[in-house]
Amino acid sequence: VITSFAGLRAHEADGDFVIGEAEDAKKKLEEMKQTVDEKLQTSMEKHFNESFKLISERLEQVHKGLGEMQTLASGVGDLKKVLTNVKTRGNFGEIQLSALLEQYLAPDQYCTNVATVPNSSEFVEFAIKLPGQKDDTPVYLPVDSKFPVEDFQHLTDCYEEFPRLSPEVKKAQENFSRTVKKCASDIKNKYIYPPNTTAFALMFVPSEGIYAEILRIPGLFEKLQSEFQISVVGPSNFVAFLNSLQQGFKTLAIEKRSNEVWQILGAVKSEFNKFGNEMDATRKSLESVVNHMEKIGTRSRALERKLRDVQELSSEESSQLLLSDTP
Repeated sequence: VITSFAGLRAHEADGDFVIGEAEDAKKKLEEMKQTVDEKLQTSMEKHFNESFKLISERLEQVHKGLGEMQTLASGVGDLKKVLTNVKTRGNFGEIQLSALLEQYLAPDQYCTNVATVPNSSEFVEFAIKLPGQKDDTPVYLPVDSKFPVEDFQHLTDCYEEFPRLSPEVKKAQENFSRTVKKCASDIKNKYIYPPNTTAFALMFVPSEGIYAEILRIPGLFEKLQSEFQISVVGPSNFVAFLNSLQQGFKTLAIEKRSNEVWQILGAVKSEFNKFGNEMDATRKSLESVVNHMEKIGTRSRALERKLRDVQELSSEESSQLLLSDTP
């Protein structure tokens, strides 16, 4: 019995130890769980805050971009209003044309608001002065700006909406061509008047897109030249035209200066011939003087020989003799 009791006590002690270990393990698990939860919570809060901050920054950028887009849209709307106004649109082209002429030509090589046709109330915006048959009478090259933006915009919209060979695109091209021809006809009838002007004029379009479209439509550019005597220029090739024209002006100036130099050389040659004649006359005069001086010297030496035997008086006697002869 005693032995059995002792074994029972030992078994209870082992059970208590196992239970204690289970409780410790459970407690450690709770602590680990709590630690993991805290770290997980901290990590989630940190990640959430960073994500929220990043999202806020992105939203702020998007909001800023929307504001810029609204400003841009407003600017585009204002520009569209400007370009749809015929008078303002004309001023826009005229200002651009004036800036190019001012940059590449001298002030005396072109003029503004010129009545190229006598007794006419029509004034061309700009006219380039070209040398005429007389130096004081230039020949004007009329340059007028046109900006058919409405028909061009309609044509561009048709290109985006319909195929290139569609009837809508063809009709838009015809409308655009008709407007361009009308502009060319106005320039021809108002400003071309040989011999006061050249037999052709320049139509400046302040948009490379419009100029490219005029070239793209088959036969339009050639028809403007043959039927209306109008050459169309855009900003880029107008600059090239002015550069070539400036080189022509320089060549003419060199030729003119060359003629002036030849005239000056001719005048110098004539004056040099006169100077040679004067030099010959002076040389002859000097030779005559030298010959005369030589004759005087010869006579002077002859007199000295004759007077060599004459007794020389003292200075006092010669003074008294000379003074006695003075009245």
